[in-house]
Amino acid sequence: MKAAVLGATGYAGVVLLRILAQHPEIEAVLPVSRSAAGTPLSELDPGMPRALFSKTRAVDNRCIGYDEAAAENPDVVFAALPPLASAAQCDPFYDTAVVIDLSADFRIPNPEVFERAYSAPLPRAAQADRAVYGLTELARDQLRTASVIANPGCYPTAALLPLVPVAQEGLIQNTVVINALSGISGAGRKAETNLLFVERSENAGAYKPGRTHRHWAEIQYHLERLAARLPALFTPHLVPMKQGLAVTTVAQLADDLGEHDHAAVQDCLADRYSDARFIRLSRDRIPETRQVRGSNRCDIGWRIEGRYLYLFSVIDNLWKGAAGQAVQNMNVRFGFTEDLGLPDTGEL
Repeated sequence: MKAAVLGATGYAGVVLLRILAQHPEIEAVLPVSRSAAGTPLSELDPGMPRALFSKTRAVDNRCIGYDEAAAENPDVVFAALPPLASAAQCDPFYDTAVVIDLSADFRIPNPEVFERAYSAPLPRAAQADRAVYGLTELARDQLRTASVIANPGCYPTAALLPLVPVAQEGLIQNTVVINALSGISGAGRKAETNLLFVERSENAGAYKPGRTHRHWAEIQYHLERLAARLPALFTPHLVPMKQGLAVTTVAQLADDLGEHDHAAVQDCLADRYSDARFIRLSRDRIPETRQVRGSNRCDIGWRIEGRYLYLFSVIDNLWKGAAGQAVQNMNVRFGFTEDLGLPDTGEL
């Protein structure tokens, strides 16, 4: 199988190349970048595994442009591009390849909701209508026949995986409060003052709280679509670490539940994720980002405090929050073993 990676120079693009280099079902890889076309891969990422170079020989082990990539007729295209630009850049591939988009362009197919979140019209609405929202563990059946896959954002992935099952089962009610901590790579690979080491080191704080962050719209939309009409308040924080994402969600228990109903939550999550290779339930142990860094796992813990349910979830934002989940979606779409080529072991 032949895979193209659009936006191969960004964080998600580089991680995709590293994963695909080791993936046994991928025979050829096309690293694609307008700004870096012609650049040798050894300059793009000196840490790239040797296996990638055997898969990029057809393009002389270099980045290529979009026209050259389209002429190569890839079977799957990963678009690791900025929002509002990605959908249009995928035009040459919609009818010939499975497109897995890591931007936000297809995550919210409702034009009004999308425009409120991104202050721009929904790009390529026809493609958005047929896109499958690729939160893998909750969308396997739809993914198997998808031609366009909208890879979820990192915050929505970590927030929705523990939240949707308990909401579907009616275990919670009223407003859901979601607080999240993200590593700096969650902001992308770009030169901005507030992302400099001297600005972020020894520094942490909230930004775009409540309903102002774009990912709030994605969380709210899919929480309602998949589970229930529960209002959500979302506050992200930027913390001084390279990668990793931790979410704490607090929700009021349903009227017929109380602090002694821990088993109801445990049974709900265990039933939903009993066959999920990349979901690890830590019960009352609060998971930490280091335990999942470099893996495609989401670890989920929970506690009941009086009338409230606490849900704790952690992911690596570059893996389960981006490139890893994209490959997981590819595996499901093409009938491969779901965990093929993906690690589930975190750091020591």
